[in-house]
Parts: sequence; structure tokens; C-alpha cells
Amino acid sequence: MSQAPDRHYRIEACTLDEASVQTLSREVEQERAIAIYDLVEKNYFEPIGSPGGPYRLILLAAEGRLVFDVRLADGAEHGRVMLALSPLRRAVKDYLMICESYHLAIREAQPARIESIDMGRRGLHDDGARLLQERLKGKIGVDFETARRLFTLISALHLSH
Repeated sequence: MSQAPDRHYRIEACTLDEASVQTLSREVEQERAIAIYDLVEKNYFEPIGSPGGPYRLILLAAEGRLVFDVRLADGAEHGRVMLALSPLRRAVKDYLMICESYHLAIREAQPARIESIDMGRRGLHDDGARLLQERLKGKIGVDFETARRLFTLISALHLSH
């Protein structure tokens, strides 16, 4: 598996299963939209053993699992990768809590406090991305930036299912 950019190993479209999406604040919804845009613009996504894409990805939470429903550009099924949700729940919960604090701080806090919360938010985001990369190892190859964007999107899913 190479980490070099390859037009065949990329996501060209990403959606979240609407039944899996939780209602979030306007700010988090905006972050989700930006993450989808950024993900589609630049990503590395290589399902192990796949001859190549580009891919259409549907993310959903079902039966206690995070599901990566991978399809080809024409919508044909390509495969599903399922991960247990429990290892990701804590990272997502912590990340969403600090995001809420950050968005409140933007409206009310001093710049030094905002910066401090933002540093913690970025750290939790990075930790979540590394955890996701680890959980996907041997299933789907992703670079760090792709993992960060995917973690943002996973945070929008109902992880209590």
C-alpha cells in the first residue's frame, strides 16, 4: 500500500446515512459540511485489495458498528468495512464536548481562553484521527488528513446505536 497520491485511490463523494446522523449545533453542522468538501477535494483512501476507484463512501452506524459502505463511481457496491463503535465512542464524546466548549467560548471568552480550548480541540481531533487510522489498518489505507476529516464526519453519527 503506497501513501503517494493516486487518483484511483480517492473518495469522490461522501455522504452520511441520514438515519445515523444526530442533530448537532449549527457550528458542528458547518464543520461537517466543510469536512465533506475538504475530504472530496483531497484524500487518500485505499481499501485493501481493491484495484482502485474512485469511490463513493457512505458512512453509517448500525448494530453497534461503524460501517464504511464503499461504492464505485457508478454507484456499484464495492464492499463494506465494519468497525466496532466502542473503541471510538470515548474519542467522539470528548471531541464533541470540547467542540461545544469552543463554540461557546468564541461568543463569550477572552482570546487566550479561546486559543487554549482550540489547542485542546485540535489535540483531541488528532487523537481521534490516529485512533481511526489504527482501527482501519489492514482494511482501508488512509493518510492522516483523510483520517481527520473522516473522524469529523464520524462524530456526526449516532454512536449510541
